[in-house]
Amino acid sequence: MQITNSGYSEHGASRRKTSLIKWHSSSKSPHEDISENSALLRERSRDLYMGGGPLGRGAIDRIALNAIGRGLKLNVRIDPALLNMSEQQASAWSARTEALFDYWASSRNAHSGRELSFYDLQCLALKSILIDGEVLAIIEYTPNISIRLIEAERIMTPPDRNSKLIDEGVELNEWGDPAAFHIANRNPNAELLGQKHLDWVRIPVTNSTLHLFIRERIGQHRGVPFLAPVIVQLKQLSRYTEAELMAAVVAGMYSVFFEHPPREDGMLGSDEYASEQGYGETSGLEGLSTEMMYGSVIDLPDGVKASSLSPGRPNQNFNGFIEALAHQIGGTLGIPEELLFLHFTASYSASRGALLEAWKVFKYWRAWFAENFCQPVYEAWLEEQVNAGRIEAPLYWRDDFTRSQYAWAEWVGPSQGQLNPVQEVEAAVMKIQNNLSTYQRECSELTGEDWDLVMSALTRERMKLPQADENT
Repeated sequence: MQITNSGYSEHGASRRKTSLIKWHSSSKSPHEDISENSALLRERSRDLYMGGGPLGRGAIDRIALNAIGRGLKLNVRIDPALLNMSEQQASAWSARTEALFDYWASSRNAHSGRELSFYDLQCLALKSILIDGEVLAIIEYTPNISIRLIEAERIMTPPDRNSKLIDEGVELNEWGDPAAFHIANRNPNAELLGQKHLDWVRIPVTNSTLHLFIRERIGQHRGVPFLAPVIVQLKQLSRYTEAELMAAVVAGMYSVFFEHPPREDGMLGSDEYASEQGYGETSGLEGLSTEMMYGSVIDLPDGVKASSLSPGRPNQNFNGFIEALAHQIGGTLGIPEELLFLHFTASYSASRGALLEAWKVFKYWRAWFAENFCQPVYEAWLEEQVNAGRIEAPLYWRDDFTRSQYAWAEWVGPSQGQLNPVQEVEAAVMKIQNNLSTYQRECSELTGEDWDLVMSALTRERMKLPQADENT
């Protein structure tokens, strides 16, 4: 007896079903599937962001603005018991550490080129990850700690090192793990005059080299742009929008055509008109304007009849079609249509549901970015401060666990915002009263502020209120 079914062979893996027989698929290693295509994906992603339609740029900006905004702020959260501190000592240590870090992070000393603050570097790094798919951050000590960002194009294999152990600029060890990066001394696509000769430097992988990208597969060594899954849809949507816009512009033009009687000598057009227009004598259509201009008046020779064009624009189905595509694109990227267009027209419940779903994506990006960029930079900065004696940490070098406790912190970003502030605040109060949340968490989610700083400010203000009442 012949068996026709076996597992997925007559379902998703069938090669005989009519609906699947022309589905030609192939899956190779991450190098062939991702690394070899990363350069072209970056080019197209940048084009979509710089001018390839509003949805591509809007999706990236929504992630960047909501995930980190102007930059994530350090909020030290050490455990006094584990570090043999009292509550007062831990509070004082946290306040001093936060103040020193913010002083460094707000200055241009945080950047190796002395151009950007650490908060600026955060914005630039996250946008590079979203647009290009990756960025390389190098922590330097020259002489104090600073950050250098390397664009994706500069990570490339030197021409004299074409080896299977180098995956598009990422050198691998015998286990296939990254061992070093090969960095070009400039962008290889630069066409400016005076660019120095292209050369490479090999940088070993250490705790000071942060290669930031979202991994889709095991063994992946180069990043994928955020817009990669919807590049085709975004480009086609941009073309369709431009075509509809041009059709609407053409439909808004109105032209008037004149016919002149034939001349006695048989030449086309009138001598007087030809002389005025500078055409000279002509026996044909040469020299006559045939370009359609805004509100133009076009003079035609005898015998040529004019007809009007009715393109039927603007298209009444345009909005519906755009919204249908936006649903698919937003669903793929995890950003609801309302946020892509920044247009909330549904009910409060529907708008709030869309906002909550979007904030799952924003919080994911915030947590990932803080863990992979902000926290390693803070740990390197803290170690430098302890070594320099600016921050006292008696037990810092005891073991790795103790050092991790000194570096335990949260990173605070923009708040979610409220569609109905009264209901949001009432819900936060109920959570606190029923021991379901903390003041710190609710304050951070509602306002994006540090609760300790808010309480300190409120204490000072309340002390001044009696004086203000007496003066009034």
